Amino acid sequence: MIQGKKITVVFPAYNAERTLEKTWLALDKTVIDDFILVDDCSQDRTVEIARSLGLHVICHDRNRGYGANQKSCYRTAMERQADIIIMVHPDYQYAPELVPAMGWLIASGLFDVVLGSRILGTGALEGGMPRYKYVANRFLTAFQNILLSQKLSEYHTGYRAFSRRVLETLPLEENSNDFVFDNQMLAQAIYFGFRIGEVTCPTRYTAESSSINFSRAIQYGLGVLQTSFQYRLSKLGWHRSCIFSSTGKRLLAAPEQI
Repeated sequence: MIQGKKITVVFPAYNAERTLEKTWLALDKTVIDDFILVDDCSQDRTVEIARSLGLHVICHDRNRGYGANQKSCYRTAMERQADIIIMVHPDYQYAPELVPAMGWLIASGLFDVVLGSRILGTGALEGGMPRYKYVANRFLTAFQNILLSQKLSEYHTGYRAFSRRVLETLPLEENSNDFVFDNQMLAQAIYFGFRIGEVTCPTRYTAESSSINFSRAIQYGLGVLQTSFQYRLSKLGWHRSCIFSSTGKRLLAAPEQI
């Protein structure tokens, strides 16, 4: 626990047998109270390894997508009474050692959402991020900062921490089940007025690191642009997208009014 808050780490997993244990071993068990792994119908020993490590395991009966995996992660974490939920990719791409720092920033009341940014500092390219992904990241982030009136260093990191209140408030069931879920969720957090902080995160791009192919990356980029326009139109009151609706479907029962 941190400041009396239950800390839960969630792993959205798919074919992570080679890196799951390494990721888990690097986590600080003195502050983390619960570990949840949601397996999206892996074809390897991910589930077997997760159970051997004592993780709480949820198995999808078919591959439902990265967004659907996160929905299961967050829903399960809230059902298990988490106060702060931190998503850690089990591919060892992001530094697991940052979990306590991210948890403290939320437990202290300073932020509602904390992102592990690959762009702050010089970690992205030095850590092996492909240059075309770096350029696309910078372009999309600049575009979103303009449309969303923010100054984030990146919108595309998969290393994120949330207060329970954030997950209770956002209409996450309205979001995509695919990769653009990440971007929709962050845009929602901004739309609903939550405070977002960032910490510098070293990254490791290796053969075992998860990645999407070029065509899926293009699809993701188009989804990011669509999300940004939906946000701006909703803010202007010209069109209210369901992902930015206060009556949109949530993962659990509606929270108290914010």
